[in-house]
Amino acid sequence: MTADDRMGQRRLSLATLLVRDYDEAIAFCVGKLGFELREDTKLADGKRWVVVGPAKGDASLLLARAIGEQQSATVGRQGGGRVFLFLETDNFARDHARYLAAGIVFREPPRSEPYGMVAKFEDLYGNLWDLIEPRASD
Repeated sequence: MTADDRMGQRRLSLATLLVRDYDEAIAFCVGKLGFELREDTKLADGKRWVVVGPAKGDASLLLARAIGEQQSATVGRQGGGRVFLFLETDNFARDHARYLAAGIVFREPPRSEPYGMVAKFEDLYGNLWDLIEPRASD
């Protein structure tokens, strides 16, 4: 019996991104990154369950409004200064040009790495992302 047999089928579906404001984060993710708004449900105490993600992808981000000093201090620094999220594309040149035109700040010019074409960019809070077009496998 393998570990998969004992554990059943699972997948990572959501990652939480702490935000200052739901609507400004939705505007960035949908308006600039081209994500789709998958869910926006009002909860108690002014909270919302807001899920966004690439139109043709399984993974999603849960946009969670920071509450309290500790969470607020983490907004924009969730990766501790390292790349926090990785956005894979099938056409690096297209998406890089589109993001530049949308005003997204890239921290470096595109570069070719053994794993593909990549460039580091910031979200509206300063979290670092990699835009990556993976190299075709042989």
